[in-house]
Amino acid sequence: MSIACCCPILECVYCLACTRWAWKKCLYTAGHESEHWGLATVEEFEPVPRLCRLILAVYEDDLRNPLWAPPGGYGIDPDWVILRKNDQETQERAPPYMIYLDHSNADIVLAVRGLNLAKESDYAVLLDNKLGQAKFDGGYVHNGLFKAAEWVFDAECELLRELLEKNPSYTLTFAGHSLGAGLVALLVMIAVQNRSKLGIIERKQIRCYAIAPARCMSLNLAVRYADVINSVVLQDTCIMEEKKLKDPRRLYAPGRLYHIVERKPCRIGRFPPVVRTAVPVDGRFDHIVLSCNTTSDHAIIWIERESQRALDLMLEKDDRMQIPARQKMERKESLAREHTEEYKAALQRAAALDIPQAYSPSSYGTFHEMEEAEFSGRSGEGVSELSSRKRRESWNELVERLFEVDDESGQIVFKNSVA
Repeated sequence: MSIACCCPILECVYCLACTRWAWKKCLYTAGHESEHWGLATVEEFEPVPRLCRLILAVYEDDLRNPLWAPPGGYGIDPDWVILRKNDQETQERAPPYMIYLDHSNADIVLAVRGLNLAKESDYAVLLDNKLGQAKFDGGYVHNGLFKAAEWVFDAECELLRELLEKNPSYTLTFAGHSLGAGLVALLVMIAVQNRSKLGIIERKQIRCYAIAPARCMSLNLAVRYADVINSVVLQDTCIMEEKKLKDPRRLYAPGRLYHIVERKPCRIGRFPPVVRTAVPVDGRFDHIVLSCNTTSDHAIIWIERESQRALDLMLEKDDRMQIPARQKMERKESLAREHTEEYKAALQRAAALDIPQAYSPSSYGTFHEMEEAEFSGRSGEGVSELSSRKRRESWNELVERLFEVDDESGQIVFKNSVA
């Protein structure tokens, strides 16, 4: 075949490759990746728009004369702001943040701002990491974000304890966007592990909302802490990675995922947003999509707007159905049971994939590494038999540590003593 004949074929190949690249980068919508997830309810998604506005308020210099407030304002009382720290006050060890005593929702909120493109210190936090550099609670975490989270916890632990002692029925919520989202996801794990320092007995009193989070923890931790961490992503912020699940050092978006979907393939414009939620394991978001919508989908302003639209649609649907108060309460209890079962299934899926479980406070490694270490001290047991038995023991111990049966209702519930 002559060179002249080869040229049209090569041109066709190049054209097809460029077309595929353009589709993935510019027309990709990501909605199909969560199409099999369940739909979020009003009760579980209600805090998201409110917390987005609190995070936005951290950017303001004067909350009584705001410059960047969304339509309708932030909906916060400046007198309920307990503490604000800027870059100088954090010594550039962490992004600026605010502690807000939300009496309307019986909530103590620590809100952290996202990445400031003009601040070198923010880049220093974000880039301070290499694969497998930092470990925590049997898993791997982002080193720079973890050090920032430790600094914030040490700085505000006493204040949070005082607020909780004065308001014992309030929840403690950590909320952040982008860089701040990764920080609060690690901060809530530190808080869970140090509940005694906060005067908190029950794990369920602490929660986290990470808005468009940075990848900050290994898969075992992302799944294990899904009962307290909620990640919110808008449309194309991330895609799912189907490979390298068994590398325990890789970092992922944390906790339970809420995916706001508002665009469809080959359709122009935005549609009424739908929120899907799950605790995925081998379908967990971890790659940024470089699409034409990346900037807006990652922006806290746009996420606040679309999450409020989604919540309004949920409320409108509930009003049309005229759901009685008792039925709403039953639905809330049913939702809690479903989340518990989904969380348990995610942990079981992680065990089935040989993803490290992270329940040993000492050395950390994959299942196979731990099995080989134990096998080195035994001579009468085969590797395959030991592997199978250890996997069963790991799963059984995991379930016993996480769950118990409530004597009154007979339902499976979380143990309060789980750290």
